[in-house]
Amino acid sequence: MGHREDLLEGAKRCLLAKGFVRTTARDIVKESGTNLASIGYHYGSKDALLAAAFVALVEPMGDAFESSRAAGSVAKGGLERFQEVWGRIIASVPESRPIWMMTLEVITQGERLAGIRELLIEAQKEGRSGLAALFTGSEESELPDDLVESEGRLYTTLLNGLMVQWLFDPDSATTAEQLTEGLRRVMDRAAAETG
Repeated sequence: MGHREDLLEGAKRCLLAKGFVRTTARDIVKESGTNLASIGYHYGSKDALLAAAFVALVEPMGDAFESSRAAGSVAKGGLERFQEVWGRIIASVPESRPIWMMTLEVITQGERLAGIRELLIEAQKEGRSGLAALFTGSEESELPDDLVESEGRLYTTLLNGLMVQWLFDPDSATTAEQLTEGLRRVMDRAAAETG
């Protein structure tokens, strides 16, 4: 491994152990076995390195969500698919808890993490597209922009709220079944009002 990769791996370990605010450049150097100048040379800044490390930690989370599309067992976009995908997302929470905690740190400490926050705002665009693809059963490249900007935003909002519930109190957090039943009732009421 070269210095760039060593820095990224060291930064990932620091994030998991200390979070964004408490991780220093010296922590990363110590953990990676590199030197301070390497951070600037390879990433430009500590914040850019931490943002890259965070994105590298988040990307594998999508694999757990993705397996529902690969299974092909549920029709495109139906309530059954909605429940199956949320079930897979919720099942991944215990393993991904440290990453969700870091996400909350960025949200609550955003002013202290301005550089990181801006980079992660950009990464959210990709997240919306990925979630929209999962729930519709489509390839990301086939999704129209208006679908990503409407449904992708809805799924992202639901995901963020659900993660807060699961981090705060897993015993009373919303289940995939409850989320699906809530959506089913909203749809039934909307159909009755228009019909």
